[in-house]
Amino acid sequence: MSEFNTTKNNPPNPPPKEREMSFWEHLEELRWHLVRSIVAVVILAIVAFIFKDFIFDKVILAPIRQDFYTTRLLCEFADIVNIQALCLDNSKLEIINIRMSGQFLTHMYISVMAGVILGFPYILHEIWSFIKPALKQNEKKYSGGTVFVCSVLFLTGVLFSYFLIVPLTINFLGTYQVSEAVANNVSLGSYISTVVSVSLSVGIVFELPVFVFFFTKLGILTPAYLKKNRKYTLVILLIISAIITPPDIFSQVMVVIPLWGLYELSILISNRVYKKQQSELAG
Repeated sequence: MSEFNTTKNNPPNPPPKEREMSFWEHLEELRWHLVRSIVAVVILAIVAFIFKDFIFDKVILAPIRQDFYTTRLLCEFADIVNIQALCLDNSKLEIINIRMSGQFLTHMYISVMAGVILGFPYILHEIWSFIKPALKQNEKKYSGGTVFVCSVLFLTGVLFSYFLIVPLTINFLGTYQVSEAVANNVSLGSYISTVVSVSLSVGIVFELPVFVFFFTKLGILTPAYLKKNRKYTLVILLIISAIITPPDIFSQVMVVIPLWGLYELSILISNRVYKKQQSELAG
């Protein structure tokens, strides 16, 4: 009985603190996260390589066709409002291959890019799994759902770019002429580079709220700074939209509003994080 009482009054000691990993152990851990990410990209790239016809005919080359979703909707809307400038016409644009291995290398490149884009959520998951153990408990709480939010924002940005900005950019750059004597025969590599770079760039831009969240947490950004530069941001967005869209206000508004909405959302996020930090310091 005395032994029972002793055990009851003296709870077992807590488990010893986990041993801190050495630099080489961290490096080994990082290596396996990278290996798993690369394997995921390779598997998805192989799948994309197999479905060549769908990837190229239905996805990559679709924005230059007149039956593309965005082009068709804009042309229908142009007929309704009687503004023909809204209807994109890429019929003068011809995609050509000028290298012997051009089409094969392009096929390989697009397959890898498809693997990266489709595997982006998993890559983020591996990065987060590597970083998470080093975070404090409150940092883990604040950063919960980061992988999901980043994935949704990135893929939303890629889709927004693909269905709106890419067709407008192709229409502007692909049909622009300095003279009727110069035809627009665009190389396959140039076209692919434009589609991929624009899509990925906008996908990264859509991560703005996440960047603002962490920069505010680190004290690099404040809501006051973002509000102060609001008008300059709007001017930059208007200039960009004016360059890549047809000469009408409707197309410019379609491009500006989502990007402007992201900036306003970032201000709200920064303001919330900043106020929480100030209240914690005051308390």
